[in-house]
Formats: sequence, C-alpha cells, structure tokens
Amino acid sequence: MRTFFRKNRTILIILLFIVLVASAFLVVRGSNAESASQYQTATIARGKLTATIGATGTVRAKQTATLIWQAAGTVDTVNVKVGDNIPADFVMAFLEKTSLPQTVIMAEADLVSAQKELDDLLNSDTARAEAVVALRDAQEAYDRAQEYYDSLFRPYKYYKISYKYIYLPGRTRRIPILKKVKVDQADDETIAKEEQNLALAKAQLDDSQREYDRLTSGNTTEIGAAQARVDAAQATLNLARVISPFAGTVTEASPLPGDQVSAGATAFRLDDLTSLLVDVEVSEVDINRVSVGQPVALSFDAILDKDYSGQVIQVARAGNNVNGVVNFTVTVELIDADSSVKPGMTAGVSIVVEEMGDVVLVPNRAVRLSDGKRVVYLLVDGQPVQTEIGLGPSSETMSVIASGDVQEGDIVILNPPVEFGPGGGPGGGFGG
Repeated sequence: MRTFFRKNRTILIILLFIVLVASAFLVVRGSNAESASQYQTATIARGKLTATIGATGTVRAKQTATLIWQAAGTVDTVNVKVGDNIPADFVMAFLEKTSLPQTVIMAEADLVSAQKELDDLLNSDTARAEAVVALRDAQEAYDRAQEYYDSLFRPYKYYKISYKYIYLPGRTRRIPILKKVKVDQADDETIAKEEQNLALAKAQLDDSQREYDRLTSGNTTEIGAAQARVDAAQATLNLARVISPFAGTVTEASPLPGDQVSAGATAFRLDDLTSLLVDVEVSEVDINRVSVGQPVALSFDAILDKDYSGQVIQVARAGNNVNGVVNFTVTVELIDADSSVKPGMTAGVSIVVEEMGDVVLVPNRAVRLSDGKRVVYLLVDGQPVQTEIGLGPSSETMSVIASGDVQEGDIVILNPPVEFGPGGGPGGGFGG
C-alpha cells in the first residue's frame, strides 16, 4: 500500500484538488440557489398603463330640496308618497281651509277678482271696438268744429252750426252739425263761443286717442299692476300648500292627513335623481392633471361585485385650505347609475388622468428609496444588484420606467431585504 501511494502520489494529489474545487463550487452554487429562492420576483415587461387619481366622496342628487310648511294648520290631503316621480309645480299636500288664518282664506277670492281684471285688460275686444268708434266720432266732431271756426272769419259763407247729442256707454257726446245758410262775418261773441267749442272738441279727441292707444297697444302700468295683484293673491294662497319647485323623486314624506303642523315644519324631501353626482377632494399636487371630460371608475362598499362609470364635469378653480392641506373639489357625474345607487352612499372614485401604451413597466412594490433616489434591485446571477431608475406616470400597481439601466426581460426583486441598503425592506417601498 505504501508503495502504491508513493508511486501515485502526484496523481492522487491532483485528484484531491479536483474534488475540493468541485465541492467548493457546489457549495457556492447551492448557497446562491438557496439565496435566490428567498426572493419574490417579477419580469420587467412592456404593457399599457392607466394612470389614475383615487379619492372618495358621497353621492348626491343633481338637485335637492327640503320642503317645509309655510303656515300652521291641519293637513287635509297628501298627494304623494316616497318614490313618486312628480313634475314641477305639483301640489304635494295642502291644509284644511277652516284651519287657516283669515288672510289665506280670503286670498282665494282676491285671486279670482284679480285674475278677471287681468283677463279683461288683456282680452277685451269689446272695449277696443268701442274705442275705435269713439276715436272716429271725436275726430269727425273736431274736424267739423275746426271747419266752422275757420269759416267765421270769411264773410258771406253759407254755413251755420247746430248740435245734436249721441249717447255712448258711460258718457254723452255733443256732435256739431253744419247747415248751409248765408250769414255775415261772425261777431266777437260768436267767435269766443266757438273757440270754446273747438277746444272742447280737441280735448275730447285727445281723450279718445289715449283710450284707443291704451287698449290697442296695452297699458303696461295697468297690466303690470293687475299681474302683481294676481301674484300676491296666489302667493298668499300657496302658504297652505306644499308645491314641488322642480321635477324629481319624493325621497322623504312626513305628513299624513289629519296631522297638526306648524309653520317651518318639514314636509317632504325632493331629489332630482336623473343625474347623480359625487364630489371628491383632490390634492393640489394632482389637480392640474384633472380636467373636465376625463373618464372615472366608481365602486361602492354597499354594492358588491359591480363597478360604475362616470366622468368629470367640474373642477374647482380655487382650493380649500384645511389645517394647511390644500385640496380642490372635483365633481363627477355617474353615467350608468341604476336604482342601487342612492344619495348618501360612499363612493370610491378613480379618475383616469392618463393612458399610455407600449411602455416599460415596473411593479410599484419593487421600487425603494435609497439616499433620496428611487432604485430597484435586479436579480443578476442569483444576486441582487441595486439599480437607480427614474419613474414616469403611475397607477395603483405599476409605474412607467422613464430612465435607468433597466431593460425589458430583467428580473426585479419585489421583496429586497433590509440589509441591501437604506430604504430597503419593509417601510421603504414606493407608494403606488
């Protein structure tokens, strides 16, 4: 045996060296494999990114009104119930007449009288026809009076004037009648008398003209006054009623027939559910990325397994400073709301501010902060390699790689341990 080892010592030493090297390689390789197996990884790839801004808000109707009683009394009739869709100016309920103040009861009679007066001013054809006849007669009477007065200064004219009387509704009119007779030039007394008659005829003509103008073109002052009396009587009468100010859905109804109510007590709530809105607060950092018309995704804790769509319809031009934090109100309108969505519900809102296609993406959970710089850890030959990157737009889960030595197909570590450097590990991740 000694002779064997002595003769083959060189060969044995070489073989032992090979075995040791191989063992060391396997140990290192196994260590690297074991280390690599500890990491959660993802492959850097190209894809589509939808950048969103998230917020929460409360659903509200486009229009909402809480309707109250304007007068105290006993409820007579209720014409609506919760869930009814009603038009504008619909009488939802009213009080018993006998329980109302005297001013409200008398308003009904005042309304009838004022409405008749207004209708007469607007629609009376008889009055206009009488005004036409009266104006014509007054013009003819004035022309004849003027002609006779002028003739008094021309001698030897064959005219003499006499008068007849006609009777019109509410007044008597004297009309001059000319007869052909030969007279000398009139004396002073006759001239003075006819001057008075001419002045009277002119005054009657002016009165007739004013009445005609009032009835044909409309007396704005009188019509306005009559309309004001109608409106005042109607407003007083409406104190005993609850009337819908706009078309909508009855969402709350308090009164029942026979209830005793006081002025100011709540009667109904009315909501215009044809359009549902959500107001959300967006940080000043993000507000310039939001604009009218952007699409929105909405979800509700109260409505499981269903998402809704909407769009931005209004962006506030001024911010609200609360405890040093400036936010801007953004109003979102639901496009496909159904009966499951109700005012008062809390909505999760994601505003789509940007959509990009065919970009290199990295998972947000792989990004860390190291010395104030964003980095990722790539898995290279089983070992983590810190690589600085620059980021573009982000979504909740992914970000666009804008710069850095990261290529499509690289393996990125999602859970690098703390000892890799400052900011690594739990708590050092990049917020999505």
